[in-house]
This record gives sequence, structure tokens and C-alpha cells, in this order.
Amino acid sequence: MSEQFLYEKLDTAKEMGYGVVLPEIIKSGLSKIISLREYQLEAFSNFVLYFENEHLRKNKQVHTLFHMATGSGKTVIMAGLILYLYTKGYRKFLFFVNQTNVLEKTIDNFTNSLSNKYLFNDVIEYLGNKVKIKRVENFSGGTLDDDIEILFTTTQKLHMDLFETKENSLTYDDFENHKVVFISDESHHINSLTKKPTKYEEEAATSWEYSVTNAFASNKDSIMLEFTATCDLKDANVLQKYRDKIVFNYPLLSFRESGYTKDFQNFATDTNLWTRTLMALVMSEYRRFLFADIKHNIKPVVMLKSQKIDESKKFYEEFFRKIKELTSYDLMNLELVGIEKLTEAIQYFKGKDETLENLEHSIKNAFAEDTSIIMNGSSDNNKKNQLLVNSLEDLDNPIRLIFAVDMLNEGWDVLNLFDIVRLYDTRQGSGKAGKIGAYTIKEAQLIGRGARYCPFVVDDDELKFKRKYDGDISNPNRLLETMYFHSKNDSRYISELKNALIETGLQAPDPIVLEYRLKDEFKDSEFYKNSFVYSNKRLPKGREEVHSLEPSMRTKTHYYTALSGKGKIFNLFGDDIASTASVKTNIKKLKFKEIGYNILLGAIECFEELRFDILKAKYPSLKSMKEFLTSDDYLGKANVEITYTQEELTGKIIFAAVKHALEKVASHVLAIKPEFIGSTEFEPKQLSSVLRDKTISLTAIEANGGKGNSQNFCSNEEYRLDLSNESWYVFNDNYGTSEEKLFVKYFKTNIETKLKNKDLEYYVIRNERIPELAIYSFEAGERFEPDFLLFVRKQRKEGSKTYQGYVEPKGNQLLENNAWKEEFSLQIKDKHSLAGLFADSYKIIGFPFFNNENRTCEFEKAIDEWILTL
Repeated sequence: MSEQFLYEKLDTAKEMGYGVVLPEIIKSGLSKIISLREYQLEAFSNFVLYFENEHLRKNKQVHTLFHMATGSGKTVIMAGLILYLYTKGYRKFLFFVNQTNVLEKTIDNFTNSLSNKYLFNDVIEYLGNKVKIKRVENFSGGTLDDDIEILFTTTQKLHMDLFETKENSLTYDDFENHKVVFISDESHHINSLTKKPTKYEEEAATSWEYSVTNAFASNKDSIMLEFTATCDLKDANVLQKYRDKIVFNYPLLSFRESGYTKDFQNFATDTNLWTRTLMALVMSEYRRFLFADIKHNIKPVVMLKSQKIDESKKFYEEFFRKIKELTSYDLMNLELVGIEKLTEAIQYFKGKDETLENLEHSIKNAFAEDTSIIMNGSSDNNKKNQLLVNSLEDLDNPIRLIFAVDMLNEGWDVLNLFDIVRLYDTRQGSGKAGKIGAYTIKEAQLIGRGARYCPFVVDDDELKFKRKYDGDISNPNRLLETMYFHSKNDSRYISELKNALIETGLQAPDPIVLEYRLKDEFKDSEFYKNSFVYSNKRLPKGREEVHSLEPSMRTKTHYYTALSGKGKIFNLFGDDIASTASVKTNIKKLKFKEIGYNILLGAIECFEELRFDILKAKYPSLKSMKEFLTSDDYLGKANVEITYTQEELTGKIIFAAVKHALEKVASHVLAIKPEFIGSTEFEPKQLSSVLRDKTISLTAIEANGGKGNSQNFCSNEEYRLDLSNESWYVFNDNYGTSEEKLFVKYFKTNIETKLKNKDLEYYVIRNERIPELAIYSFEAGERFEPDFLLFVRKQRKEGSKTYQGYVEPKGNQLLENNAWKEEFSLQIKDKHSLAGLFADSYKIIGFPFFNNENRTCEFEKAIDEWILTL
């Protein structure tokens, strides 16, 4: 068995009970617009667990690698670790990266508080003191500064500064005299010596890796944090170096499977380069309009990728000549290409203007010279251009079109890049003997630069940052989470590109597409055409009813030990230590309301998180700062227990003790998050507008009747049921889990006859992630998508009620964890009300979980009692 990677050892440690709490300074010190994702929390916890556990570190100097996909938020991890390590005594941080363009972007993100991508909170506080982020040029200052110093440089400049000593530049002495945190971005570039070891000392001494390694080793307390998306673990030397250093592993494959990336499609056509480009412009405008239709002002960006700088310059001139000559007739002709999505786009614009003249003008205005940028080579790589291409998502950034060769292949990722046009048809450096060509790998990596999901909300904030239409890939809005790579329709190239994308993790090896088709008989029914389906909404829960601090904080005792301020010189060879007189210790417990108000007010003013406007937002009934500090409803009865050796308890000691206590209060207040409820009123939607044919995408099919397996043709007889002739089941098949298949069989064998005997019309609808069918728990507004909806009504009876029932099959392993869903489902019958003109004609009910092994009796009883009322 091969040796475990470090992250695997950490997983094992967690399973054995080792746990860590996210350091408070990470939560409070990062920008308020940053919402940490589950994998980022895991990255932090892995590092903290490793850093604070001597058994895991084995007394080695801390050197870790975060192997994380492009766009997964490596800089957020860097910023959080800077804050955490600050609390461990580190003040000096060295950020270095291979490319200057990446450096400019990073400097802006770390130091420009006006930037939309600024990583830190406007005010950072630690132990009641405000901490500043300082950009410095060297580490010549002392170590007593309480601010964070970051020196930004390139790997090449760092190497040259150390190799050839100059005035005011970094030297090895700087690293010997200070403990420094090294932060290496795109760190695969510093492995030149690891990949190609040399026996010549002189040659080794001139390598970048040698310089960095030597500087790091100069002080045993220094720390190395490496970050890369492309660690070449296939290289035996690299694998050996990093096996015990990869503290967190989150490659592009995991990033995609978690739903945080766009979908990817190759838009392959047999056309000239201009027509290929024009199609990309049309699709880009179609996206922009679709975003506007759901009330989002998002500007999709197109990249025109050339192989050579001269070719890019030439096409730049040709592009704007062609744009001026563009006619609506040219746009009409695009329908002849025969690509369904392109035709869909043209038809969309024809629906607004049959002549397509509006689309013509829209393209000419959107893709003009002042909305374009050239990033071909070093001459274009100035600070202004770098800031433009790294802020493409900003509303005041006008850029829609990027002309580029290779400048943006690394250290760049952009949310709103949706189209890359390959302006060449050659297969340069193509692979031999089944291998993928180096240039195709490079193109796949470029595509990865635009892979990160462009966030938008349709009907639920919880889904903002993830793909929403894997369960409905035929939805027009799927385009809003799909990236196109426009190329020639060359089967060999497309096959090679696909393999490259699979290798990088951007595409599944065998993507699975399944169809849910509504039966024609159901679509033609009066029920489908005229019925409604009801659902509720998620609403913010106000704190108007909160009239006091939470009980745990109102009576909490905060312990503080004062420093004596005294000292003594001991003779280590004599008996001084043994004869040291004991020091009298005093203990005093004070309630907040017993402490002088000027001391309380002075202490609380040290905390930005405890400003009155912030407290008022969390506690709307609060009338003043004095009430918060002294009232029994807030901190008045909270205690501060002070241990001190001084003759008397001074105001200075009490101030320090109160400040210590308020740290905990600030953390508590900061942790209060917005809360939600589910509305009790359910609103109607036309069933025919919600329920339609669906195409879903899966990464795998679970065999033997599991998720993705057809119920019609399942090899396991326990789950198999031919639904094609069951008129009550509205779709052509059921690709749900085994428990969901068992419910459908149960309906057929145990429920259908009872409904039929009462002359009822009934339908079972499989809810395959249909957004409009989601409901929200009354208590906490948690999203719930019941697997099945059951509709029942009297046949051919005027004015009869229609019943809408929710059914959730649940496997044994989920019965306990998902109990809140069942509780909510059972509350619906009595708590709901209906809106709309036809409210009197509908009734909603939720049923207990269906579990074939353990819960059929409860489920059957609930169904039978309900049927008796029909």
C-alpha cells in the first residue's frame, strides 16, 4: 500500500475525533461579501488541524500545498490564512508568483479596499486592536509592528534579488532575521529543480527553486504556503516532494462535480473565421437578453483567441471592418448553419423584431472598439489593461470582447467569460500514439480560466453560486451556465479536445443525458391544460420579536487574569527558585452594570462589530448603548471575574478585563446570521407552465435500480415497473433512487385501486428538480423539493376539490437527518392557506415519509385516512 497523502492523513485524524473550530478572525476579518463555501471551510480546517497538532507535524517546518482548481477561491484561502497566522505571531508575508499580470491583480485584491474583489473587511480587529494591511518593499522594519506587512514580487525578481544583492532589495539576511510566511501562487513554476535534478552545484544554485528553498530554510519558524491548480503528480520527483505537503486537495473534477463550474460545450461549425465569430456574438447577446429577462444586469464576455500576435492584430482590423458592414441579412443566414441553439437565439430575436435590425444594431453597439481590449503580448500587459481584464464582472467595466494569444493562459479567471473563439484551424503540436497534444492541453487550460460559475438568482438565493439546470438541460436558461468553445468541426481535433478536458477534470468521461417526457395523453388532458400547482415562498424573518441578548450571553461569566507587571532575575544554579515567596492572588467578580460606564463605553469603542448601528440591526428593540452595556436584558448581569496580584484593582485592569469579555460578545453578535421562514400562504402557478419535458444530466448511473436507472427496464424485478402504459404516471419513465422506485410500485399495488374505487382522477408527478415546485419550511425557510406530487380529484364532477399531496420516499440512512422535512410536510395540511381566484377549489396535504422497509404502516394509515375524506 502506498504512503498516504497529507490530506488523507488529516481525513483519518478527523474520523478519529480530531476537530477544529474555524478561527474567529477568519470569519470577522474577511470581506463581508465573501460567503465561505463548504470546501473552503474544509481547507481552513485542514490547515489549522495540521498547524496546531505536533503529532501530525512531527516537528517539521510548516510547508504545505493547497491543490485547488482554478476559480475555486485560492486567494480567499490565502487571505484567511494570513489572518489566522497573524494570531500566531506572524506579521511578515511574502507573496510571489511567476507572472507579472497575476501579481497586479493580486496586489489590487489584497490592498485596494475600493475594489469589488477586496479580500478583507474594511476594519480588521484582533484583541480589540485595529490591524492594517500594509504593502511593503522590504522587511527591514522591526518585528514589534502590530500590522500585517505583505511584500509582493515575482518568482524571477525574488530569485534575482537573492542572487545579486542590491540596496533596499531582499537578502537572505531578511529571511534569517524574521519569521516570514511565504505564499507561492501558481507554485508549479518553482519546481524546475525538482523535475530536473542536477548534479552540478553551480547550476542548481542559479535556479528559482533553489533560491526560494534557501530563503525559506533560513529561519526554522518561517512557513511556506503553496497554491496551484496543476501539480504534476505524475512526475515521480514532484510526487515524492509533495506527498506529505498537500494539505488540501480540490481539483477541477471535484469543483465541477460540486456544481461550481459552468457546463462546457464545443460549438463546432464548418464556416470561415468571421462567421464563427459572428455566431459567438449572437450567442453572447442572446445570453445578455436572457439575463435581462430574469432581471439581471450581467454582461457576457467573448474571447477571440489567435495563435500568433500578427494574426491577432490582423483579425482585430478585419473584425471592426466586418462589424461596420454587418447587415440583418447576414444574421438571417445564420439559421442555415443548422445548430439548434443558434436557431433558438435567432428565433428569440425575431420574436422581438422580425427583421433582426435591432439585433444588428445591438451587436454593433455591444462589440465596438471602446468595448474591446487587446491582450496579445508584453506591450499590452500594462497595469490599466490588467485591471480591466481582472474586473470584467464589474458593472462599470465596459469590455465585452478580448483579443488574445497566450497572455491570459495563467493566473486569470473570470466569471462572465462565456465564449472563446478559436481563430485558427491547425492542430499544432497534436499528440502522437493516442497522446494529447501540448497545445490542446493549453487550450483546455484556457477554457478552465472561464470555467467558474457566473452567479445569478432565479428564485432561491441558496442556489446562487451553483448550476441550476443539470436537472433541466433543455431549459433556455441553461445557456446562462454554459460556456462555448467555438472551433472548426474537425472530428480528430474535437476528440483530442474532449480528452484534454477530461484529463483536466472539466468534463466527465461519459456524460449521461436522460429524458423525462410528458405522455401525450396527459398533455392533451383538461387537467394539464387548466389546473394549478401551489407552492410557498422563502421570506426573511425579522428580529422585531427579539427584545434581549441571547440567554447564554446574558449570564455568562468571563474570566480574566491580569498581568502583574513585576519581574525578577533568577540564579539558575542556586536555590533562588525554590525560595521564591508565593504571591498573594486576589479574585474579584463584577457584573457589567456594577462597572463604571466610562470604562464600559471606552472598551466597547474598540470593537467595530459592536457599533450601535450594528447592534440595533441585530436587536431592533435596543434603545441605546448604555442599555446594551448595563441593562439586565443585555449585558447588565454578565460577570467579569478578574484574577490579579496587585494591591488594588485599578480601572486599567478592569478596562482590560471588560475588553477581553467583549471579544466574546463581539464574536457572538457577528455570528448572528439572517434568518428565514416559509410563508404559510401558497400561491398558484399554471401547471402547464411548470411541468414540461425535461432532459437531465448525470455523472453516473447507480446500477441495480439506483439513481439514473430506468424503472421501465430495470434488471432488478423488485424495482421494475413498465410505466409506459400507466396513465396516472405522467412521465415516460422514472430514473429516481431505489426508494423512489419502490414508492411508485407501492402506488400501483396499494393506492391505485383505492382511488379507482372512489371514481377519482389521479396523477403522480415525479419532481425532478423543478424549481417552481420547491417549498420552504414554515419554521426556518429551508428549501424542500418533495420527490413526488400526487394530484387527486373527483372525475367529471363540477366544482370538486383538487387535492395536491407531497410524498417523499426516504432511505433508511436519511430518515433521521431529514426528519425536519417530514415534520414540515405534516404541518402543511393545517397551517397552509391558498392565494388566488381558485383557492376554494384546492387543498394541500403532506404525508409522512415513505420507507418500504420500516415505515409502510404509518404511510398507509395516513393515505387511507386521507382517502376516506375524499
